[in-house]
This record gives sequence, structure tokens and C-alpha cells, in this order.
Amino acid sequence: MAKTVYKQNTYKNSNKGENRSWINQVIGFVLQDQRFQFILGFFLMIGSFAMLLSFVSYFFTGKADQSVVEVVLSTSIQETGPEVENWLGLSGAVLAHVLIFKWFGIASFALVPVLFLLGWKLAFKTEIYPVWDTVRFSAFFIFWVSLVLGALFSKGSEIGFWAGGIGYNLATAMGYLFGIFTVPLILLALLVFVIYTFKMPANFPKDGNIFHSIAKEFKNVQDRFTENNSEDEPDSNEDKASSEASSSTSKKAKTVIKNNFSKDIILEINEDAPAKDSGKATSHTKAPTGNKKEDKHTHLELEIDPASFSAEDTYEDAQSDEERETTTRSGRATQKPINFAGEEEEEQPLPREVHVETPLAHTAKEGEIDAEEFMNAEGSSLNTSGVFDPTLELSKYMAPSLDLLNDTPIGQRQVSDEELKANKDKIVETLSNYGIGISQIKATIGPTVTLYEIIPEAGVRISKIKNLEDDIALSLAALGIRIIAPIPGKGTIGIEVPNKKRELVSMRSVLESKAFQDNSKDLPIILGKSITNEVVVHDLAKMPHLLIAGATGQGKSVGLNVILTSLIYKKHPSELKFVLIDPKKVELTLFNKIEKHFLAKLPNEDEAIITDTDKVVNTLKSLTKEMDNRYNILKEAACRNIKEYNHKFINRRLNPKKGHKYLPYIVLVIDELADLMMVAGKEVEQPIARLAQLARAIGIHLIVATQRPSVNVITGIIKANFPARLSFKVTSKIDSRTILDAGGADQLVGMGDLLFSMGSEMIRLQCPFIDTPEVERVCDYINMQQSFKTAYELPEAEIPDNEGFGDEDDYEKDVLFEEAARIIVMHQQGSTSLLQRRLKLGYNRAGRLIDQLEKAGIVGPFEGSKAREVLIPDEYSLERLLTSIDK
Repeated sequence: MAKTVYKQNTYKNSNKGENRSWINQVIGFVLQDQRFQFILGFFLMIGSFAMLLSFVSYFFTGKADQSVVEVVLSTSIQETGPEVENWLGLSGAVLAHVLIFKWFGIASFALVPVLFLLGWKLAFKTEIYPVWDTVRFSAFFIFWVSLVLGALFSKGSEIGFWAGGIGYNLATAMGYLFGIFTVPLILLALLVFVIYTFKMPANFPKDGNIFHSIAKEFKNVQDRFTENNSEDEPDSNEDKASSEASSSTSKKAKTVIKNNFSKDIILEINEDAPAKDSGKATSHTKAPTGNKKEDKHTHLELEIDPASFSAEDTYEDAQSDEERETTTRSGRATQKPINFAGEEEEEQPLPREVHVETPLAHTAKEGEIDAEEFMNAEGSSLNTSGVFDPTLELSKYMAPSLDLLNDTPIGQRQVSDEELKANKDKIVETLSNYGIGISQIKATIGPTVTLYEIIPEAGVRISKIKNLEDDIALSLAALGIRIIAPIPGKGTIGIEVPNKKRELVSMRSVLESKAFQDNSKDLPIILGKSITNEVVVHDLAKMPHLLIAGATGQGKSVGLNVILTSLIYKKHPSELKFVLIDPKKVELTLFNKIEKHFLAKLPNEDEAIITDTDKVVNTLKSLTKEMDNRYNILKEAACRNIKEYNHKFINRRLNPKKGHKYLPYIVLVIDELADLMMVAGKEVEQPIARLAQLARAIGIHLIVATQRPSVNVITGIIKANFPARLSFKVTSKIDSRTILDAGGADQLVGMGDLLFSMGSEMIRLQCPFIDTPEVERVCDYINMQQSFKTAYELPEAEIPDNEGFGDEDDYEKDVLFEEAARIIVMHQQGSTSLLQRRLKLGYNRAGRLIDQLEKAGIVGPFEGSKAREVLIPDEYSLERLLTSIDK
């Protein structure tokens, strides 16, 4: 019987454990959710401001509200009513009354920064100041200030406002206990706190300069705070620690292991130790050397045979279960750090660096840059292998999940066997009516059209079948019959017949495909599904530019969204930037939310997406300036293209101090070229042609779309540099030949049905469909994550000195000259973009104003991507200058 009871109790306890584990998992999942952390942090920051407002109001309205609040605390709100004067109403009055009057007095203000900093860390995953240090300082401040004020105001009427109830009671109790020694004990508590916090030395300096020692220790605290803020730079600290430790010995190999608890463990292997003692190990802690870096290290000296030493074995032995929980993925050690809220964060590779300082240690090859020098110039962008990692600045960035897209189930094929058989019979019958025999016919069903491949009998001319295109369309009662005679690479003739019920190709289905997930292309873009239901993915970097055409409502804008989304799903923000030009002002506005992640813009511009046609020329010239700058960088690096250059830079073979930096790909997207050509003409054509001719090697690629592919829009110089063409349904055969150099685009059936031509190959595809809410969800997901401080800045375009001017005698001052001068001096920034925004001018006129200001001595000469130097310090000096110019 006893055994039975024991088993039942065990079963119940196990059920309770399982329930508790399930509840903990749910709570951990909720706390780990980034959206929950952001919302909680946001409310904490708002709460800190509300608390501050209620505290400030209390000093003006506290006496008037005290009677009401006391009644509320003892009865109910219905009985008291809302008659309070606090700025935050009854809740603010109660909060301030409890914290200030009943508890801590004026010291309660120290709770405001604690609440704000905790909310900031939760919301933005960064620290303005260490939260734990703020809690420690605030706790002691509250205790000490409340106690001192309680002693000072023990007999006054303002005790509730200054010291609070707790401070008064503590001071009174200490007065009863210690009498006249109360104040010395309070000062002693302050001294102990200062010594503990600032780590004051136990012995005063021999020279008697106590204040110098205090200042030195305070500087050490500042240095430690700087180290805490640079936790995202483990490699820099690690290299510095290893370099300092190397000065103590020259014949010891060291393995430096960096964990997430800011401790460095240095394992020293004595090469001079005899082989017979190789199995013994002794540990000791070295005495402080005065170096703040080395004092943190625990030195373990292992007397073992260096030949049997393994970095991985040492690494595994140095870990403990209490310090870290590790898992193994693909041979790499990973760690699950626990944050302050108690939940597990995402798995991250454990920063691990091995430095072997022996005569056999690695030395930089000729042309390589020393790692320490590289880090000093590039900050914390070195990964565990010692190479530059451009993604470390946004190391916590996560690509959008496929769950953000609509999950459209893949249904059965939309073409029935009866429809297939009927179409085959009609094709054979129509051709036989014109004396054309068919020896074989087969069908391939696609999402939009079905391809019927026929093999005519011997002696039949292909041109004769081509001329029967309209007759076959009439017999099938179908719209958009297209004949491919012959199919490239096959000895057959193809007849494409639209399906009566077309299949929807969702964006999620193509992103989940193996063709997209497993590709290693530099800039993979999804074009659609072929007739054989294969997902077609091309590399924009090899195209190298894409020209898109299509009549209104045929899927052109959806196609652009598909291309942009596929790049966003595959690339990190540090590797890719978009320059978006949208004259229609409504097609690309959703991507405004990812400005600080993926977009590039001109300096001092308010919006990254260019919708004003007057600013398009400025943007295009800025891109050509970026192109020229990149070519100069590649020339100095002795590289032929961006891929070679970035490979050299990542492997520390280029010096950042000489102007080298990691170059992301830039994709220029123009949604409506026809509108720009109509407004600007040659000013737009020239920079587009230059970029199309030269920008491929330095990683700038163009995607240009238009709904009117006429010869005056897609000029010969533009068309010649766009070997990749994509056309949705157009209105005429002339437009089809303009865009594709072949007919067929006028026979498409619309709604994403397209023809893609690259070189001599042309295929028919069905573009995936992505709805506006899907794009919005993807952009919102990216927008919620950590971002760069600003969008990627393009250089300010250079304005030719002779643009818009004649000879010096023809020089006339613009009517807006004085107003422009005042704006420049007031903002102390000589920028063309600033004048465009403030005065609502076009690019050319703003450029002429800048040139006039330069001739008048108000701004300095052109300095590349930097704004011009303002030579006039204040408005008073400007007025004197303007007066002298008028005279």
C-alpha cells in the first residue's frame, strides 16, 4: 500500500513539474518575443516621463491634493471624486504622494532614470548608461539623501516633501540609537559607498597627494564604463589583452578565450617543461601588475608537452557548466546567453580567438594589414577568424520570415484532360485544313499557358505554320496565341495557348523553392515560374542591368516589388543598398520604412525615395560621382571589380586608414522612365547611359521600368547597355520589338504574364504575386529591428562651374541670393540640397546660387561629397558683406 501511495505522489509531482515547465516555456516565449520587449520598453520609457511629470506637479499641487489622496487610499474613487490638481490626474497624485510623501521624499526622482534606461535597453537593445550601475547609484542615492534630509528636517513642517516618511523614520530611529553619532555614521556610510564604487586604494599615496589619487581612480571608473559600452567589440579587447600578455614571456603559447561574462581566461603552456610532467597541471593567480586589463585574467599554467596541445581540447577544458551552456553546430561551439529578464536569447557563436605567440606563429603576409591596426580603424567589425565582417554592426539583424507572406495553398492543375484533348484536336484539325500534317504532338501545362509541341511531317515549311497564328487562335477561341518556330534547342514547334483557369503563383511559394534557397548568386532576383513550373532565379550582378516594360495594369509594379523583396530576403543590410526613384509617388512608398536598413540617399535630404523630378538629376549625378569614387578606390587597390575588392578588404589586405572601406552593392530602381525623359530629357539620359556603361564593375546596377517603351524613351544609347529585358503585355507589336527586339509581348494575357529576354534566349514566365499588405508586413518587421543611424549617404554631386553661366560680364545676381545667403549662414552648411528644400528650387537654380555664394566669398570651393565650408561666421558679418556688395 505504501508503494502505491508513493507512485501516485510521484505521478502527481511529475504532472506538476510538466505543467510548471509548460508554463515557463510559454512565459519564456512571450518574454523572448522582440515585439513584446519593444512594447514593454516603450511603455517603461513613457512611464518614466509620466512619473517625472507627476513628481514635478506634486511640488505645486501636493498640499491641495493631499486630503483627496488620503481618502482615496482608505476608501474608493467613487466616494472621493476626481477633484485633484495634479497634472496627471488622480493616478499622478496618488503615485507622487506615496513615493514622495510616504516613502523617499525628493530622492524619489532617482527612480525616473532607472525606469527610462531599463525601457531603452528593452526597446532598442542598447545602453545609454549601464542599467545595473544606475540601479546601484540610485538605490544608495535614495537611501542616503532621504536619510540626510530626514535628519535635517526632523523638526520642520516640510518633512513629507523633502525626506519622505521612510527617511524621517530612519533618521528618528538612528537618533534614538546613536544620538550625536548619527550624522558621523551617515557620512561614514557615504565614504564606504564611494570607496567601494570607485575602488579607492587601501593605502594613500606616498607623496600625500590624495586628490590626485582620487582623480586617477575616477578616470579608471570612466574607462571601465567605456569597456562596458563596447561589449559588442570583443575582438578588439581580446587582441589588446593578448598583445599585453605577450610582453611577459616569449616562449609560451597562449590561448585566449572570450566568454559572454567579460572574463578572459589565458591558458599558458610552458614549452620548457619536461615531457615526463606533461600530465600534471598547476593553477595559480598572478599578483596584480597595475594593468587593469591583466588584473582581470586568471592565469592557468599547464606543464604539458606542447606537441600534444590542442586548442579545442583546452577550450573545452576551460569551460564550466555554471558559466555557460554550449551546444555544437557544424563543429562550432555556440552559447545561449541569459539576459537580465531571465529568458534565453538566440544562439550566437561563442567569440573565440586563438593567439599562438611562438616562433611558428602566423605573421602577416606581404600586403596584409595588421589585425590591431585594422580594428583601430574599423571598430568592432572583426569576426572570430580575424577577418572583417560587415554584418557585425547589425549582428542581431534577422532576415524576414516567410510567415509574413500569405500562405496560398498549391492546388491541383487548372487544365483538365478534356481541355487538353480538345485543344490538341483543334490544332491538328486547323493545320490539316491547310495541308500541314502532324506526326507528333505533346503538351506541357504551365501556371498561365500550356505549351503544345508539334513535330510536322517532312517537307512542311516552318514559315507556313507561323503564318497560321491567327487561324489557330480563331479555332481555339483563345486570346494570346504565340507560336515559337522552332523552339531553341529542340526540333519542335511550340504553340502557347492560355489556360482558361490560370494558377496563382504566390511569392511565398517561390521563396520557399530550392532554386532560391540554395543559390549562391551575388544579387539573386526572382523573375517567375516557367511553363515547366520551374522557379527562374537570375543574378542581377551578371545581367548587369534590367529593362522592364509593360502597359498600365499588366503587373509591372508588382514585378518591381517581387524583385526588391527577393533581394531583401537574401541580403544583409550592410551588403545591399537601394536608390529608389518613383515619379508616380505611390508605388514604392512602402519601402520608406526600411530607409535606415536598405536605402541610400543624398545628404541632408528628408526622404530617401525620390518622388520630385527636380531631384532626380541630382540623384543620378550623385550616383555617377559615387561610381567615379569607387573606380578610384579599385584602382588604388589593384582590383578589377567589387567582388575582388571586398574579398581583399575582408581578408585585411587593404588599409582602412588609406580610405578603403567595405563597398555594398547599390541597386538603382526607376519606376517610370518615360515621365523623367519627358521632363528632363538629356539630363536624365546622360547619367543613366554612363551608369549603364561603366557601373557594373563597381557594384552599381540599374532596374529601369516604363509603360511606354517607345524609341524616344528607350533611346539607342540606353538600350544598348541593357542586355536583359523583361516585358509584360504591351499594346502594339512596335513596342514589343522596341523592348525585346522581337514580337510576342503584345500577345501576352496580362496579370503577370511576361517574356524575359537575355542574349538570344527568350522565355515566357508567370510573375509571382505579392500583395501590398505583404510588402508592408515585411517592411514593418525590418523596421522594428536595430538599424544604422542614418541611411547610406551618397556623395553630393559636383556642379560644373560653367553650368547656367556666361562670361563674367554676363553674371547677374539671383533675386534669391540674399535669402539663400542667410539660410546658409544660419545653418552653417553650404549645401545645394539645403537650398532646394528651404527655397523649393530646382537643382540647377540651387547650384547656380551656390556658385554665386562662392564668388561672393560666403562659401568655400567644392569639396567632393562634403558640404562646402561656410566662410561667414554669423548673420551680423553677413549683413555687412551684403551691404558692401550692394554698394
